[in-house]
Amino acid sequence: MKISGALLVLLLLGEAVSQSKRQSKANVKTPAQSRKGLNAAGELAQTATEEDTFIGVLPPVRDALALQLRSPSLAPLPALKALNNMKLFFLRNSGVTCNDGTAAGYYLRESRGSKRWIIFLEGGWCCYNKETCDTRYKNIRRLMSSSDWPQTKKGTGILSAQMEESPHWWNANAVFVPYCSSDIWSGTLPKSRQADYAFMGSLIIQEVIKDLVPKGIKHAKVVLLAGASAGGTGVLLNLERVAALLEELEAEAVQVRGLVDSGWFLDINHPRQSDCSDAASHAPTDAIKKGLRMWNGILPEKCRQQFKKADEWQCFLGYRLFSSLKSPVFVVQWLFDEEQMKLENIHLSSQSLEENQWNYIQNLGRELRNSLRDVPSGRVCTCLSVSHVDYKKLLDGISSERCLFGQSFAMLGEEPSRKQ
Repeated sequence: MKISGALLVLLLLGEAVSQSKRQSKANVKTPAQSRKGLNAAGELAQTATEEDTFIGVLPPVRDALALQLRSPSLAPLPALKALNNMKLFFLRNSGVTCNDGTAAGYYLRESRGSKRWIIFLEGGWCCYNKETCDTRYKNIRRLMSSSDWPQTKKGTGILSAQMEESPHWWNANAVFVPYCSSDIWSGTLPKSRQADYAFMGSLIIQEVIKDLVPKGIKHAKVVLLAGASAGGTGVLLNLERVAALLEELEAEAVQVRGLVDSGWFLDINHPRQSDCSDAASHAPTDAIKKGLRMWNGILPEKCRQQFKKADEWQCFLGYRLFSSLKSPVFVVQWLFDEEQMKLENIHLSSQSLEENQWNYIQNLGRELRNSLRDVPSGRVCTCLSVSHVDYKKLLDGISSERCLFGQSFAMLGEEPSRKQ
């Protein structure tokens, strides 16, 4: 009896343990049960909670993104790194090159299911004769050659895949086009026996668009052409050509827009203390005049028709060019742009500035503000700075004291009915 009683107790305990295990398994969610991931629009639907348990495997990339949004500490670092990385692709058309004849290209991070694309043009001023180009090639070769470009590049700022860093564009298809043509994205000149350097910036943009067709850009809803400094000017010069090319490629439903960051240059009187022996000390307008001929630069036709041939260079100036654009453009410009002042041979780091230089700085702010008053979509900031702005702070609630006027950056991802 004692033995049979003990056996009965053990059997009852065993059944209780078995029921407990079955209930425990029923309460544990598998990755497939706890995840609905991203919908076709790239928006987060239902994601795994912090309490969900993944058995035996790390969550896939989509779940890593969901976990990152809920709790960054839970997302596996390799997956987050992969999300941010952009992969290098060289142009299929080998005839369109960097200054030194090496292959031009672009970095791409695809976002499956997204119909929004952002294409960002790098900045870096220009060279305009053999002397300045030789110096540039010696000192900053990466802006003239692709020979040392890395295979991957981290997306940052507006190109970031992190929602906190780029709240409006984190889940768009992101393209970064390195600047290696030194022509403010305007040139069409190939390298030859007569030309030591190629200047093919405008053609590089065209080839990037063509190469993105197999990636799905023809089916895009929105294409945002963005750029900083010389890249921002490149947006103004190439926006309508990009729109026309996409229409030619039968991408008729796409809406093409522009974002110009610190690429709004002026032709005001400048104080000069030395002869312009290099690109950095040469007045911007003089550099553009000389460069336009050397680069065999191409200009927006509607703007070019407004000027005599000797004055066509003025189409590099935003306030001269803007009225000829049909596509919506958003302009971000610092009133006291350090790079523009450096181009005018004013260096704020120097110990002292002459009175005429201080007068120039004040005049620069006034002229920049006035030149942007006819731009219905822009932000003019009163700080001393230059490009590569913190897009989240600037475009999502910067104080009215710092930005004098402007509209929400979110409109660049929505449907405008006019040039906004």
